[in-house]
Amino acid sequence: MLLTISTTYQPATDLGYLLHKNPARLQSIEVAGGQAHVFYPEATAERCTAALLLDLDPVGLVRGKGGASGEGFALEQYVNDRPYVASSFLSAALSKAYGTAMNGTCKDKPDLPAQTLPLAVKVAVVSAPGPDWPRRLFEPLGYEVEIETTPLDPTVPEWGDSRYYTLHLRHEGLRLQDVLTHLYVLLPVLDNDKHYYIGEHEAEKLLHRGGDWLPQHPERGFITRRYLRYLAAYVNPTLERLMEGDEINDPANETSPPDPLSRREGAPAMPDAESSGSPSPRERGPGGEVNAEGDQRLSLHDQRLQQVAHEIYQLAPKRVLDLGCGEGKLLRLLLRQPKIEYILGMDVSHQALARAAQRLHLDEMPPRQRTRIDLIQGSLLYRDERLAGFDVAALVEVIEHLDENRLAALEAVVFGQARPAHVFVTSPNADYNQLFEKLNAGEFRHDDHRFEWSRAEFAAWAAGVAERHGYQLRLESMGEEVEGVGAPSQMAVFGV
Repeated sequence: MLLTISTTYQPATDLGYLLHKNPARLQSIEVAGGQAHVFYPEATAERCTAALLLDLDPVGLVRGKGGASGEGFALEQYVNDRPYVASSFLSAALSKAYGTAMNGTCKDKPDLPAQTLPLAVKVAVVSAPGPDWPRRLFEPLGYEVEIETTPLDPTVPEWGDSRYYTLHLRHEGLRLQDVLTHLYVLLPVLDNDKHYYIGEHEAEKLLHRGGDWLPQHPERGFITRRYLRYLAAYVNPTLERLMEGDEINDPANETSPPDPLSRREGAPAMPDAESSGSPSPRERGPGGEVNAEGDQRLSLHDQRLQQVAHEIYQLAPKRVLDLGCGEGKLLRLLLRQPKIEYILGMDVSHQALARAAQRLHLDEMPPRQRTRIDLIQGSLLYRDERLAGFDVAALVEVIEHLDENRLAALEAVVFGQARPAHVFVTSPNADYNQLFEKLNAGEFRHDDHRFEWSRAEFAAWAAGVAERHGYQLRLESMGEEVEGVGAPSQMAVFGV
């Protein structure tokens, strides 16, 4: 399957900066079931075209259970359209190949992602319920849509056309980030045959990627139902949240681990895997880790937050930083610790900060309590004097959302310039990923992750940071450990 994006914006080769892909060379990326190749058929100042070619191995899909279900007829596992039709496989490849562009980031030209460009997109081929549906999905977003039909058999014209089409989209002025997001959501909707498990994390992903445009789309019901495979438990609440403007920008929305005991006994993964994580810690710290019966089971993300909050509670700090605070879940736990005099939450997303303010009820907070907390927008990649003078900083599931080559900048800002007395950094444990039933080899738990480190890789990075900046280091597991692979997440505790 082939997707091309062209522009005549001057200079057109700025498309390479936006996509973070050099027009001068072929770049190949491992994806579930095969490889994605990015190359430029043309790259001049007047016109530039970037091509994403997805090459899937049909036999590999069967052996890896990557979407060829084989439920229709005897040979369907090997005879199907999965390697050739734009589907959730292409959507996942878009996220992996163009993830930085999809998030609106450009290191070399920071102002470029906000620029509207004349863009033309070609997708060969798409599967759709009918030729009218690509128009109904893309025209409300401002695209000119052209459909090329494909006959069932050119030698037998009376058989008519197939359900496969070549899709041409044109827009005279749109951010590249928006185009990629529209394709990411709508291509699987047209195909209606996702190759991975649908759970709550998929609903959160739809809210995140579609929050800016989907609530106003006339086909939002159709899009939501097909994206979530008609699962009423997710469709109806997601539609309600879309209409409330409930966009999610929380990096916690990653694929969640199964119950390790259930997996070893051969049981299937739970439908809502994140809610089936290991029991929360038994300490009765400020976060209320367990209920009166002591049997509450927290999500993996909540386990991380409780563990970090408890560690901070034991230090009894006065000033605490939550870096990459998202919608404020850790901030809420920190506010329950009376010894903390001031809390500062920072995030790069204005929408996430607005969400945090709403969930924390800052506008209704008593004046004395309100003086204890502030929210600011900022980046961990640039020096910021507002981050100086704190006792503790927490980065909960933050680093893996950055390109690895940008971690040095984060290190300089947090450990070199802000230099709090204690720093808590958590990150997924890649060794554990093999226990995820619906996670293919090489895939990440969240579509926005740039990397996921093994325990050895995380330990090596943390040790280097500690040595370079004069911190003592302690490594901790987060969640129930499984022999040979460790726990779902890992934490580095830095202290001076």
